Amino acid sequence: MFCIRLLHTINFKIMDTKELEKLPSKDGEIEKGTAHIIVELIEYEHNAVVSKSIMKKATGSINALSFASGEGLNEKTSPFDTYAQIIDGSAIIDIDGKSSRLHTGEGILIPAHKQSHIRPNGRFKLILTVIKSGYEE
Repeated sequence: MFCIRLLHTINFKIMDTKELEKLPSKDGEIEKGTAHIIVELIEYEHNAVVSKSIMKKATGSINALSFASGEGLNEKTSPFDTYAQIIDGSAIIDIDGKSSRLHTGEGILIPAHKQSHIRPNGRFKLILTVIKSGYEE
């Protein structure tokens, strides 16, 4: 038997994604200063890739994406560094011809000007963070 003594009261609210989507947000972003469960920001849709903007600025962006089984992102080259973090499932990320299999909780930095391709390994969710500043040099 456990005995837990709380020194502070902590209030939690469990919220489904439909309820989260109804919350007011500025410019389609999530509300600043409010905690959230990252994997619940976006849901899977059958045979689709779904994207939700978490934050978008002139200096970069953060997006949550979900991929149905068999879905991925086309091969591309970005002029900016991009950090990809798997938040559910797993995916294969190719960077300049080198493949890395990433699982939930793992991430990889995709360097600017390198060809990359995000391939499915079943359905998965990820966060893409693009950093646009620091390229003025």
